[in-house]
Amino acid sequence: MTEESSESAETPKEEMSFLDHLEELRWHIARSAIAIVSLGIVAFINKKFVFDGIILGPKNSDFLTFRALCKASVKLNELLPSIFSADTLCIGQNMPQLQNINMAGQFTSHIMTSIVVGLIVAFPYVFWEIWRFVSPGLKDGERNNARGAVFTVSLLFFFGVLFGYFIISPLSVNFFLTYSVSESVQNMPTLGTYISTVTTVVLACGFVFQLPVVVLVLTKLGILSPLILRKFRKHAFVGALVLSAVITPPDVFSQFLVTLPLIVLYEISIFISARIEKKAS
Repeated sequence: MTEESSESAETPKEEMSFLDHLEELRWHIARSAIAIVSLGIVAFINKKFVFDGIILGPKNSDFLTFRALCKASVKLNELLPSIFSADTLCIGQNMPQLQNINMAGQFTSHIMTSIVVGLIVAFPYVFWEIWRFVSPGLKDGERNNARGAVFTVSLLFFFGVLFGYFIISPLSVNFFLTYSVSESVQNMPTLGTYISTVTTVVLACGFVFQLPVVVLVLTKLGILSPLILRKFRKHAFVGALVLSAVITPPDVFSQFLVTLPLIVLYEISIFISARIEKKAS
């Protein structure tokens, strides 16, 4: 090898300046925004499917979750008639109608819902853009270890969205729409508050299901360890039980439906953290 070629091999790539990084980030954000808006427009056009078929589903008495709970109630009544009646878990049957009290309320809700749907559907692409911006700053070994990150994060996000939509949302909607402090007070929920509840729950669950990924990153950075996670296991379990008790009807079965996935996620996080620590030692 000549001296010139040896010199060029040892010369590192020219690093981007701070302004170059900002410019690069701007284009990643712009492409992500275009994807979200484009899919949001598709959702806006398909109003009937988005609202009647998806958004308003968790308040309909024939929603999949409510039908499954009613069937489970019948089965439990056959097995444990002294504890469960045939309609103990038959919730979501007598919910009040939604109303709109603002002149532009339905139009505004239509736009905001379309954007949320666009964000959910475009999430894999948005995260891929984030990954394209972050990955050049990683070392080759770190980049190899993070293969499949887009697929894993997207899969966990969609699992969380489905869990939020089919489990948390209908239970929350049933609780809030039927809860009453007095018989003299009538519930008159608005469209805006209903949509806000459903979309917030669904998005929150999508991001909560990223817990194993967050633990993985924090463990690699040395901020978390399996010892810390095990130490706070009881606190995490109590938190999951409190959350499930607040948003579910007052029965053990519904609370179990909500608590179990959260506990499983936490245990998976401990396992991941322990594996990473073992490899590093």
